[in-house]
Amino acid sequence: MPAPLTHRSVDVGDITMHIAEQGDGDPVVLCHGFPGLWYSWRHQLAALSEAGYRVIAPDMRGYGGTDSPADPSQYDRKHTVADMVGLLDALGLDDAVFAGHDFGAQLVWDLPAWAPGRVRALMQLSVPRTPRSPVRPTDGFRYMASKHFVHLHYFQEYGVADRELGDRPREFLTKIFHALSGANRYLDCWDFPSEGNGYLDVLPDPPALPWSWLSESEFDYYADEFTRTGFTGGLNWYRADDYVWEQTEDLHDLPVTVPTTFIAGGNDPVLEMMGENPFDTMKAMVPGLRSTLVVPGAGHFVQMEAADQVNDAMIGFLRDLD
Repeated sequence: MPAPLTHRSVDVGDITMHIAEQGDGDPVVLCHGFPGLWYSWRHQLAALSEAGYRVIAPDMRGYGGTDSPADPSQYDRKHTVADMVGLLDALGLDDAVFAGHDFGAQLVWDLPAWAPGRVRALMQLSVPRTPRSPVRPTDGFRYMASKHFVHLHYFQEYGVADRELGDRPREFLTKIFHALSGANRYLDCWDFPSEGNGYLDVLPDPPALPWSWLSESEFDYYADEFTRTGFTGGLNWYRADDYVWEQTEDLHDLPVTVPTTFIAGGNDPVLEMMGENPFDTMKAMVPGLRSTLVVPGAGHFVQMEAADQVNDAMIGFLRDLD
C-alpha cells in the first residue's frame, strides 16, 4: 500500500515553511520555481516514495502555505539557502538529494558551494548551469526590454505585475502553463514591444482544459492557491536577482562535483534562449554530471508534461547512488 502523503509546517529559521512529505528512506528535497507549488511535484512524490525514498516538497519562500516576506531582499541567496539548511535541521537530516526546477534549480545549483556537506546529489530540471553573468541582471533585463517585451524586466517594479496577475490569476496561469509547455513557442512573446504591454497582453491564448498533462482539477489547485496568496512572493524571486548576483560573485562558478543529473524538455524555451548547445558549458562547470535526459516534445514543465520519463530517470539516478 502506498505511503500516505502528509502536510505540516516547520520552522526553518526566519520563516515557517509548509512541506508535503511522502515515504521513508533516504531524503529527497524537491524545490519548485515560478509559478509553482509543492504540488508541481505531485507525480514525483508518489513515484519516488514508492521506490523507497522519503520525498519532501516544500512550498518555497513566498508561495502557498509558506511565509511570504514583503521585502525582495529577503529572497536573496543568503535567505533561500538558509531555508534549505533550516529545513534539513528541522527534520533532523544531515544531508539530502536536492532537485530543482526553474528558480528552484538556480537555488539548488548554488547549494553545494553555499552549504557544503549538506548536499548528497543534485537532480536538476529545465535550467542548466551557466557562468555568472558579466553584467548586473537588471541592466541586462533593461537592455533586452528596449528591444522587445521581456517579463524579467516587467516584473522588477513592485506592484505592477502583482496587480495584473493577481487580478486575473486563472487567466494568467492557463496562459503561462500553455505558453511554456511543449505545445507552444513562448519566445513569440518577444514579437511585442515593452511599451504599453503587460504580461497577459503578450502571452498566447491557451486551448481549453483539460490538456494531456493538466486536468481541470489539477489546475484548480493552482488557481485556488494563487487566488488566495497572489503572486508577489513568487515575483520577489525575480526582484532579488541583483542581490543573488552580488552575493554569488566568488561562488557561482565553482565546479559542481556532487553527483548530478539534468533533465529537460526538448521544446523548453529556456534551452532555446541559452544558445546552440548549453550542455557543453554545463559539462565544463559540472564535473559531477553523470547523465542528461532531453524529453522530445516536452516543454518547461517537464516533470508534469512527461512525468513517467522524469520519474524513471530520477529513480535510476537515485538507485545508482545507493
